[in-house]
Amino acid sequence: TPVRARTAQAHRIWVEGRHDAELVEHVWGDDLRELGIVVEPMHGLDDVVSLVAEFAPGPDRRLGVLVDHLVTGSKEQRLADQVAGPHVLVTGHPFVDVWQCVRPGSLGLRAWPTVPRGVDIKVGTCRALGWPSDTPADLALAWRRILGAVDSYRDLEPSLLGRVGELIDYV
Repeated sequence: TPVRARTAQAHRIWVEGRHDAELVEHVWGDDLRELGIVVEPMHGLDDVVSLVAEFAPGPDRRLGVLVDHLVTGSKEQRLADQVAGPHVLVTGHPFVDVWQCVRPGSLGLRAWPTVPRGVDIKVGTCRALGWPSDTPADLALAWRRILGAVDSYRDLEPSLLGRVGELIDYV
């Protein structure tokens, strides 16, 4: 049965993009609605410093940020370090894109393809799998195929599960 949504809290969870938001909603949507937690895409991490300043986090307005490719020494880690604070929790997973947070076996794959540095991860993934990749519509179709393979938490990598759980608990 559908869960009745609460009035949204001032707290927020931000994710890097639309696919991240759709995946979080797909798996955790009922929990989020019950708790009144809103998940918003940032459309990339590059402007996170100014976005956080504009959001003005505080004790009654906490912010959780989920970051792709949050690994030591990365650009993402440097940006995360700039915004993390007493009212901002930044966490993430090691994958270049949220697509890779879906367990490959859920799609009948042994592993996600390795995409060379400098090649867009989504385009490279689609090409390696023999899927169309020339247009935004092709990539949208690929995402629908990937998201359609997710039925539950079991279809996601533990590194994503734990991080989203932390963010929900935080906000």
